[in-house]
Amino acid sequence: MDRLDILSRDALTRTLDRLASQVLEVAGDSRQLVLVGIPTRGVALAEVLARRLGELCGHPVAQGSLDPTFHRDDLERVGTRLVQPTDLPTELDGRHVVLVDDVIFTGRTVRAALEALQAWGRPRRVSLLVMVDRGHRELPIQPDFCGRTVPTSRQEAIQVCLMGIDGEEGVFLLRP
Repeated sequence: MDRLDILSRDALTRTLDRLASQVLEVAGDSRQLVLVGIPTRGVALAEVLARRLGELCGHPVAQGSLDPTFHRDDLERVGTRLVQPTDLPTELDGRHVVLVDDVIFTGRTVRAALEALQAWGRPRRVSLLVMVDRGHRELPIQPDFCGRTVPTSRQEAIQVCLMGIDGEEGVFLLRP
């Protein structure tokens, strides 16, 4: 596959800083924020954003993970992977939950995450933050915060690389 740069390491850092600032602008009370990453790279992105938000607002921001695998309606198409444990740092009732994922495509992962979230409480508000929106939605789900919109064909893929997982940082378009 051909791999084209979409965001360099520096551009990714700037984009994460912008997203953190946007979340704080909307949040109101930053102590009520809970970042919830969707495995796998959504969890790593939530960790990075929680650190940046903590630096910006002067206190730790709650961060955890939620695996929506058992709530998916498309497992036969996307296949299964090893399920990750859900790890939520606090009660969600009355909080502003920001679901974090690396790429939004059909919207089915987010739909499953919203369904899974219901089992853990009733947040005051749920927002969606993604690094890349590649289009091709099958459900009426749109991110509230988006790092970059990259129109793709269905045969192309987006790869978000993070130092802690991949040993490099950047966003790449993969073409067959």
